[in-house]
Amino acid sequence: MTMSNNPDAMEGEKPRPLAEGKKAARKEQSMTLWQAVRLYPKAVGWSVLLSSTLIMEGYDLALLGSMYASPAFNKKYGFQSASGKWTVPASWQSALSNGARVGEVIGLLINGLISERLGYRWTMVSALAAMNAIIFLFFFAVDIKMLLAAEILAGIPWGIFQTLPAAYASEVCPVVLRPYLTTFINMCWVIGQFVAVGVNRGSIQRTDQWAYRIPFAVQWAWPLPILIGILFAPESPWWHVRRGNLQGAKRALQRLTSSNDPNFDPDETIAMIQHTNELEKALASGTKYTDCFKGTNLRRTEVVCVVWLVQTLCGQNLMGYFAYFCVQAGLPTVHSFDLSLAQYALGFIGTAGSWFLMTYTGRRTLHVCGLASLFTLLIITGSLSFAPGDDSAAKWAIGAMLIIFTFCYDFTIGPVTYSLVSELSSTRLKAKTIVLARVGYNVSNIVVNVLTNYQLNSTAWNWGARSAYFWAGTCLVCFVWSYFRLPEPKGRTYEELDLLFEQGVSARKFRETVVDPYEGEEDHVEVREEHHKD
Repeated sequence: MTMSNNPDAMEGEKPRPLAEGKKAARKEQSMTLWQAVRLYPKAVGWSVLLSSTLIMEGYDLALLGSMYASPAFNKKYGFQSASGKWTVPASWQSALSNGARVGEVIGLLINGLISERLGYRWTMVSALAAMNAIIFLFFFAVDIKMLLAAEILAGIPWGIFQTLPAAYASEVCPVVLRPYLTTFINMCWVIGQFVAVGVNRGSIQRTDQWAYRIPFAVQWAWPLPILIGILFAPESPWWHVRRGNLQGAKRALQRLTSSNDPNFDPDETIAMIQHTNELEKALASGTKYTDCFKGTNLRRTEVVCVVWLVQTLCGQNLMGYFAYFCVQAGLPTVHSFDLSLAQYALGFIGTAGSWFLMTYTGRRTLHVCGLASLFTLLIITGSLSFAPGDDSAAKWAIGAMLIIFTFCYDFTIGPVTYSLVSELSSTRLKAKTIVLARVGYNVSNIVVNVLTNYQLNSTAWNWGARSAYFWAGTCLVCFVWSYFRLPEPKGRTYEELDLLFEQGVSARKFRETVVDPYEGEEDHVEVREEHHKD
């Protein structure tokens, strides 16, 4: 079947044959990676562009943590202790990191309310415009209170960036590409962290205001170019179908795919999207936040929310204190940043490696095995803390464990989370389910940040590396939950996942259970021209 060149061909077509939707679903499931890349090259490019917004947040998170090692930054925004040393107290460190989390929660809630009305594209453009203005507050901050205000306000667009790229990538790409493009988001985090450490490494030895103003100014490198690019991006065809705009859905799909494939028919893909939308409406009508907790959506919401909570509870917060442990080992501050660069470089390699492993093992296996590995590394790290205080070898071993931990995390839990949350939520409630999950992540992150600051700060609990035991306990709980509750979405269309959840299939049996979304249905499904209502 050849591609239709008339974007209005679908307008007024009622009903659409189910055979077309079934044909598109079978084509999508049998598509190889190379075939998908050749058919959807523009979808890949647009997904990568939207995901690159996460580089900004990864940059800031790593930047702020490494800034505390900068004498010029501490003198500008910190307080002088009785010993005459300038430092930013643990209470203010917690306030700065958690201020951003508070802003992100606000941004996430705003995103859930407006993204289905405005669409993914215009929501992202609005957030980027706001981010460009907020960077001025960072650059011209005169004291730590103004810096806190900047963190809170910046958190609002960051909250939008955290969820929209995953939702967009999962909707504009076929099944075989979804794990690659959703997990690429984790790579964007790692890239941002790597750049932050590199920039701070280059300015850490400066004694003037530019030691911290240069790193803040680098944030302007991203918003404007990305904003200009997204202005030309097509909207998700799934969003158009949910709005009842079939003409817009077809135009978007044609802009996302190559026009050189004679075997691709956009009408078939639109029929599949329509069938999925109608199926989800039949299983659980409604697209409000409350609908996330009704019927089979309750289980899906639980899975998506807990999967993201696992990221905060598996001990990954210790990765951000790698430079701290290096300094404790007696390494000069500048060289600790050099090792931090190596740490994030391994994170980059780990994320790329996860793409190949997911193809063979699936998401669930990678997630469960990843938690088992992280638990083991945390136990070893905690045990090393019992070495004598003057044993530098033990301190170096702790640093080495954190480097290995970073690699394992970015090889497993870090990237696979984005694939799971985007695939396991229903398409009609995707934006709201992911928002709820990320809100839970940010709230738990606030608690985790406070705990970690007090666990490691020498003027507070001073647990040092023994804190790894605490996070090993939470990691073990996450492992047990993942084993019994986390399903495998590998190779499944959204229609198949809908039926698997509807039939209450055990998480451990998702992979081998056979379902046919088109079995026993009439040859057509009625298409409703409707407008989305919240």
